[in-house]
Amino acid sequence: MNINSGDTQAVKGIEKSLSVGQVVWAPLVRGSHQYLVFVGWSEGTRKLGIKYCFNRPCALYVVRAPNFESKADGPELKDSSTEDSPVVNLTQSITSALYPQFSPDGKFLLFLSARSAVDSGVHSATDSLHIIDWPMDGVLSSSTKIVDVIPVVMCAEDGYFPGLYCSSFLSNPWLSDGCTMILSSVWGSCQVILSVNVLSGEVLRISPTESNFSWNVLTLDGDNIIAVSSSPVDVPHIKYGYLVDKESKDTAWSWLNVSRPTNACSDKVESLLSSLQFSILKIPIRDVSYSLTKGATKPFEAIFVSSKTKRSDPCDPLIVFLHGGPHIVSLSSFSKSLAFLSSIGFNLLIVNYRGSLGFGEEALQSLPGNIGSQDVNDVLVAIDHVIDMGLASPSKIAVLGGSHGGFLTTHLIGQAPDKFAAAATRNPACNLALVVGTTDIPDWCYVEAYGSEGKNTFTEAPSAEHLTLFHRKSPISHSSKVKTPTLFLLGAQDVRLPIFTGLQYARALKEKGVPVKVIVFPNDTHAIERPQSDFESFLNIGVWFKKYLS
Repeated sequence: MNINSGDTQAVKGIEKSLSVGQVVWAPLVRGSHQYLVFVGWSEGTRKLGIKYCFNRPCALYVVRAPNFESKADGPELKDSSTEDSPVVNLTQSITSALYPQFSPDGKFLLFLSARSAVDSGVHSATDSLHIIDWPMDGVLSSSTKIVDVIPVVMCAEDGYFPGLYCSSFLSNPWLSDGCTMILSSVWGSCQVILSVNVLSGEVLRISPTESNFSWNVLTLDGDNIIAVSSSPVDVPHIKYGYLVDKESKDTAWSWLNVSRPTNACSDKVESLLSSLQFSILKIPIRDVSYSLTKGATKPFEAIFVSSKTKRSDPCDPLIVFLHGGPHIVSLSSFSKSLAFLSSIGFNLLIVNYRGSLGFGEEALQSLPGNIGSQDVNDVLVAIDHVIDMGLASPSKIAVLGGSHGGFLTTHLIGQAPDKFAAAATRNPACNLALVVGTTDIPDWCYVEAYGSEGKNTFTEAPSAEHLTLFHRKSPISHSSKVKTPTLFLLGAQDVRLPIFTGLQYARALKEKGVPVKVIVFPNDTHAIERPQSDFESFLNIGVWFKKYLS
């Protein structure tokens, strides 16, 4: 689209089978045409859901842009023909290429790859970073050499870079040297800011390491960084980072607080938060009956949030919070919903069970094929760990989770029926045999139930054998043992885990006489994130847990 004249032209030459996104202008080479670089997702039997799913094959393509000729009254479309300039796939040798970004001098094209997810079938995994030399002569080729900048980290050694987990880049991530980019990534249970020299491959953690806060880069101010920092008990604060000595080889960054123009929250909220503290716990895994890779034998983490001042009871009631995915991560950043639960008298145990992002690829890949057992066991181990530390009372524990966290919540109250005084779940995956025929990502059921072989086993027509395994891996197979009062929060417009699976499980509990409450949000999808719905959801969770844990 020419914004001066209003002339609009569809770029020609792109096959209709490609879904196009993340388009950027290629550097203009003298004497050559103007090109566009974009990400293309090819369609298979049908277009599977892509939100939260990075395991959809994609590649970087380049196409000639329509030509505009300058006239006295503004540019006008000159020649839109691209028949002599076919679309070129720049990344044929790799199964995933995302977020194309040119260096400031235009000499190379950088991109992120989710090939670990694509190749294994899991919806998200450890990323890698790559560059391509951009041809200065304007001659483009599908055989362009791809250079690895940051490879996939398989086993994360203690204290060292655990791999790249980056959901996107800044629009301009470059420092003035033209080869160092600034980005945010997950490091264990924290989000951190990294500097990456894309020529040498050097990766440095530049956000402070002395605290367990999470940091997210917002933008660059020249060679300085504007970021936000927060924790489960500290509201977000703007930070300004600069190199202590730009001329020195020392890459130490100093961080200043940026004063707020207004108060971030009320005095009451500030007072409630100031009475809280948090820590990140290392949880050793228990002995298992199957062989594990080295990375999968390392401790996982849990974030523990508690009151600094003990109330009348030595241990406040504990809420075990479980993230979805399963291949995402709960970060040590501020969450108003969880801070609300902390402020009304609950301790929190936020578990990043094996399979979470941020701990290396081997730990992540240990979960597919073992859902409903390994993840459930990790949560139980984490609970026993804080009980043994004297941080929780065995008789005052609740469990809360959504999506795969809801899968775990409903599994736990069935597999450990005497462990929990109350439960709450948001859009849970309760019966994979039902989910596989109704979700927008049926391949998820196969990969998580079967492991990596599920990628090749996937079919739109599940066999009786498949459905039997899905049922066996599902919480509903343990529903007859449940005693725990359970609150269900369901989005009626959810296409990821349609409402039927939660309703079926809730009705199975009602059938047994278990106390159940179901709240349906008629206009919400999977996340239940509309502000009013989010508010009502966690208000009801607080009331439910107060009823059964007070």
